[in-house]
Parts: sequence; structure tokens; C-alpha cells
Amino acid sequence: MELKKRAAPGVDGETWRDYAVEVEERIDDLHGRIHRGAYRAKSSKRMYLPKPDGRMRPLGIAALEEKIVQQAARTVLEGIDEQDFLGFSDGFRPGRSCPHALDALFVGITKQNVNGIIDADSRGFVDTLSHEWLMTCLEHRIADGRMLRLLKKWLRAGVSEDGEWSPTKVGTPQGAVISPLLANVFLHYALDRWSQAWRTRHATGEVTIVR
Repeated sequence: MELKKRAAPGVDGETWRDYAVEVEERIDDLHGRIHRGAYRAKSSKRMYLPKPDGRMRPLGIAALEEKIVQQAARTVLEGIDEQDFLGFSDGFRPGRSCPHALDALFVGITKQNVNGIIDADSRGFVDTLSHEWLMTCLEHRIADGRMLRLLKKWLRAGVSEDGEWSPTKVGTPQGAVISPLLANVFLHYALDRWSQAWRTRHATGEVTIVR
């Protein structure tokens, strides 16, 4: 069935109620565009959220259709990557959370002999993440060229701020559905596996890691 003439599906400002009109036809059309390679990633709308220290955290607000596709991709990729992620990785994973990480930290401090604690923060990590290295990490477990091309489109879609478009050469938009998973994939190879190897092969005594 051919869609009636209307604004492009998933454009900024469109609501879930709007998208529900002829939703089955819309999803079929979206599915077809993705498999044909005709899907075009939309830029994120740049917003800012104040942080406790007075700085502003940039957020990327995706169009509605973009959220649908990203959630579908995230569901597929989680089924692959969750098999590899290590037990001390707690951020933005199914069945895990910040409180879960705090519980692990509490047990590590109160139930074990502690000689020292190292607290580290990768400042601006999501905003400065290398697209090239991220794609290298993703290619370890993804062989489907269509999925890899789709992920590249999201990384390069750019941001729109005050009506002006600008490219994104690094980072992945905070607030995007797919971003937490992409960050976890990168950290799995860049930090988690290295930390696991270090504490297994080189560390003396017992080491507890919580990320």
C-alpha cells in the first residue's frame, strides 16, 4: 500500500500519536528502506542540560523514527555483545544499574582487605569517542555490512542547533537510544578486557573492579 502524502515519517516534532496513523504501512516502508540501503539517518537536535558543577551537558534528541530504528538495532546488538561483556561492567546494561555498581563497591570495601582505592573518570568520553576505533571494535562481532553502514550513518549524521547543521567527526550523541551500547562496546575492548588481563596476570593480591 502506498503511503499518503504527508510530512516525512519521524521528522522533528512528530509524536507517537502522529506516527500511529497507518503505523503498519509506515513500519513496512521503514523496513524496506533499511534493507535497500535507502534509509537516511537524521541529525540530532542539540540541547543542553545543566550539570551539578555548573557546566552544561550536550544532549542529542533524535527524531521519532530514528528512535525506532535505533531501539531495534540495540535489541539485536545486545543479544550479541551481552555474551562478551564482563561482570564488573554495570552501566546501561539489561538487569544492571548504577545502584548495582554501588552495591558491588560497598561489598568490595567492607568485606575485603583494602589497601587502596583508585577512582577514575573519563571526562568527555562520549563526546570525544573515536569513530574509527569504535567501528573497529564493532567489527569484531558484526559481519553484516548493512548493520555496520547503518551504525556509521548514525555516527556521521551531525547535529542541528538553532537551525544550523554541523558534522560530527567524533563522539556519539548523549541521549540517543544506541549511544550507551556503543560506549559499552568501546569500553569493553579499550578498558574492560585490559583491566581483566592486568589483574589476572600482573596484579598482586585481590583486585575488585567496578565500572
